[in-house]
Amino acid sequence: MRRGPRNPAPRGRGRAARTSDGVRRVWPYVLMAWERWQSLSPQQKERYKQRARDYAQRGRQALDQQRRGRPRR
Repeated sequence: MRRGPRNPAPRGRGRAARTSDGVRRVWPYVLMAWERWQSLSPQQKERYKQRARDYAQRGRQALDQQRRGRPRR
Protein backbone atom coordinates (compact mmCIF):
# COMPACT_ATOMS: atom_id res chain seq x y z
CA MET A 1 0.00 0.00 0.00
CA ARG A 2 1.40 3.39 -1.01
CA ARG A 3 1.04 6.46 1.13
CA GLY A 4 1.65 10.13 0.45
CA PRO A 5 4.10 12.35 2.28
CA ARG A 6 3.96 12.33 6.07
CA ASN A 7 3.49 16.08 6.45
CA PRO A 8 1.85 17.42 3.33
CA ALA A 9 1.92 21.19 2.85
CA PRO A 10 -1.25 22.89 4.06
CA ARG A 11 -3.62 23.55 1.19
CA GLY A 12 -5.64 26.64 0.48
CA ARG A 13 -3.26 29.39 1.60
CA GLY A 14 -0.48 30.72 -0.53
CA ARG A 15 2.92 32.01 0.42
CA ALA A 16 1.76 35.63 0.23
CA ALA A 17 -1.04 35.02 2.74
CA ARG A 18 1.30 33.30 5.19
CA THR A 19 3.88 36.06 4.77
CA SER A 20 1.34 38.80 5.40
CA ASP A 21 0.23 37.00 8.58
CA GLY A 22 3.83 36.92 9.79
CA VAL A 23 4.36 40.59 8.98
CA ARG A 24 1.17 41.51 10.81
CA ARG A 25 2.39 39.67 13.92
CA VAL A 26 5.91 41.15 13.86
CA TRP A 27 5.01 44.73 12.92
CA PRO A 28 4.30 46.02 16.49
CA TYR A 29 7.75 44.84 17.64
CA VAL A 30 9.47 46.44 14.67
CA LEU A 31 7.67 49.70 15.34
CA MET A 32 8.59 49.66 19.05
CA ALA A 33 12.25 48.98 18.20
CA TRP A 34 12.28 51.83 15.66
CA GLU A 35 10.75 54.26 18.15
CA ARG A 36 13.27 53.24 20.78
CA TRP A 37 16.13 53.69 18.32
CA GLN A 38 14.88 57.14 17.39
CA SER A 39 14.72 58.18 21.04
CA LEU A 40 18.40 57.32 21.70
CA SER A 41 21.03 60.02 21.82
CA PRO A 42 23.72 60.01 19.09
CA GLN A 43 26.27 58.73 21.63
CA GLN A 44 24.03 55.80 22.59
CA LYS A 45 23.41 54.98 18.92
CA GLU A 46 27.14 54.96 18.25
CA ARG A 47 27.72 52.72 21.27
CA TYR A 48 25.14 50.22 19.97
CA LYS A 49 26.70 50.31 16.49
CA GLN A 50 30.18 49.72 17.93
CA ARG A 51 28.87 46.80 19.96
CA ALA A 52 27.29 45.28 16.85
CA ARG A 53 30.59 45.67 14.95
CA ASP A 54 32.45 43.98 17.80
CA TYR A 55 29.97 41.08 17.88
CA ALA A 56 30.28 40.65 14.11
CA GLN A 57 34.08 40.63 14.36
CA ARG A 58 33.97 38.03 17.14
CA GLY A 59 31.66 35.90 15.03
CA ARG A 60 33.98 36.09 12.03
CA GLN A 61 36.95 35.15 14.20
CA ALA A 62 35.08 32.18 15.67
CA LEU A 63 34.17 30.96 12.17
CA ASP A 64 37.75 31.34 11.01
CA GLN A 65 39.01 29.33 13.99
CA GLN A 66 36.42 26.64 13.36
CA ARG A 67 37.39 26.43 9.69
CA ARG A 68 41.09 26.19 10.54
CA GLY A 69 40.41 23.34 12.97
CA ARG A 70 38.72 21.16 10.36
CA PRO A 71 40.79 18.79 8.28
CA ARG A 72 40.69 19.52 4.55
CA ARG A 73 39.21 16.95 2.20
